[in-house]
Amino acid sequence: MQQRYGKLDPMARPPLYDDALRGRLLHATAEMVDQKGPERISLRDIAQNAGTSTSAVYALFGGRAELLVAVIEHGFASFGDAQAAAEPQGLRTLGLAYRSWAMANPALYRLMFGGGVATDDCRPDDATMSTAMAPLVRALAARVDEPDVMAAALTVWAQVHGAVSLELAGVTPPLVPWDSVYDAVVDAVERAFPAR
Repeated sequence: MQQRYGKLDPMARPPLYDDALRGRLLHATAEMVDQKGPERISLRDIAQNAGTSTSAVYALFGGRAELLVAVIEHGFASFGDAQAAAEPQGLRTLGLAYRSWAMANPALYRLMFGGGVATDDCRPDDATMSTAMAPLVRALAARVDEPDVMAAALTVWAQVHGAVSLELAGVTPPLVPWDSVYDAVVDAVERAFPAR
């Protein structure tokens, strides 16, 4: 019996960069931007922090602006996944999931919502952000009339975002019981938009 072997492409090379490296670069970028600001980091610093070379950054992302967009999009995707997982339990659970995700990902949270890299070149597409906000919009659609859903969503977002941002910034008195404060915030949201 004759065996057949496909021809090997002499120019074929195994992939040098994988998802794990991509994840390390995203994480390193978020952490470094959070610590130093976007204007004070270089691709060389990011690559070194992730244990790779700038070639990997160019191969995986294209350049600095694309890397920053990828980090923000990664953040919105992760945040959106957490919101989607909480959605079946209702509005209050969405609010609690918002805080939990932010506390677990403070550098990404500040990068996504801090505006430090928000330029025309460093902005995720609208679909990415809409997908992340969709669970909140759907939860409120069952509670408010159609024309008011987006206004309600922005109101809720402002409330939970404000509380989380204050907690992360550490600008309140040291003995503030944040669990109780945040419970009061989500309770106020529930009262403002009761189930029908």
